[in-house]
Amino acid sequence: MTRETEITEIQAPRPIALSCGEPAGIGPEIAAKAWQQLKDSCPFVWIGDPRHLPADCPYGTLSDDILSDPSAILAISTRALPVLPLHFAGNTIKGTADPKNAPGVIASIEKAVGLVQSGCASAVCTAPIHKKALIDGAEFAYPGHTEFLAHLAGRSQVVMMLASPALRVVPATIHIALADVPKVLTPDLLREVIAITAEGLRHQFGISQPRIAVAGLNPHAGEGGAMGQEELLWINDLVTDMQAEGYSLSGPHPADTLFHAAARRRYDAAVCMYHDQALIPIKTLDFDHGVNVTLGLPFIRTSPDHGTAFDIAGTGSANPSSLIEALKLAQSMAQSKQP
Repeated sequence: MTRETEITEIQAPRPIALSCGEPAGIGPEIAAKAWQQLKDSCPFVWIGDPRHLPADCPYGTLSDDILSDPSAILAISTRALPVLPLHFAGNTIKGTADPKNAPGVIASIEKAVGLVQSGCASAVCTAPIHKKALIDGAEFAYPGHTEFLAHLAGRSQVVMMLASPALRVVPATIHIALADVPKVLTPDLLREVIAITAEGLRHQFGISQPRIAVAGLNPHAGEGGAMGQEELLWINDLVTDMQAEGYSLSGPHPADTLFHAAARRRYDAAVCMYHDQALIPIKTLDFDHGVNVTLGLPFIRTSPDHGTAFDIAGTGSANPSSLIEALKLAQSMAQSKQP
């Protein structure tokens, strides 16, 4: 092995492990389209059944020994999509999920996590899954990707961030009824969400002193108690306490003035109190480029911010922008990752 070869191998980036997601959705199509755009700059390994890929997508099957050689995977990526093959037992009718494929979908996620844990991959990126098919076909016991990844990583609390070039937001509560938010949102929960967000911004985004804006729960952040009491009862005190501990926090802010351009320049991420308070602004500002990031895992995980899109699966019209951004962000986070 020459010195020149050694340098090349050291410099070759470890690939991103991309799980296939629901094969009846748009996942295989957007993976092929993403490879076309990123093959020379952002190598990734697609983990799934090659039969599900578009017929015109060239792919190269990987063996276990190649997985530990980033240079070899990069060389394959320049001419074909690197594929770690898994066999799926079900049908492959686009737009119609077959529960028989559920074990394969789950195995793809597990394999992606295994690759990053072993050091063969730099990050995990996950294509959208269909939860009902997983429940019907494999008695999947988790509400979604995030909770399953937390289980695989042995973590009890993780945080969902939606990130785009325009905005980063973190909902403290996610898929619950609005009426339940004040009951679920506790000082302990909000403190943990803020702490995990700050740690993620430092260690995975490379922001040494992350600035976090905290949204109020009530309109106008309660307006001195006229529109709700939570800010007065405990949110104000929690922000003050965490500021004294060294966190760069501001708020609680009225949510209706937190997301215009001048306000966004004053923070690196906004912690919001419920799902729509966080997702409406980012999807309004940058619908096609939003990326789902899981903070609090011992590895990097990103995902496109959309579903399986059964209605257009197989038509060739799926937009790969969100997956491309998810892969690019995973690569950037891996390069910025701090110990």
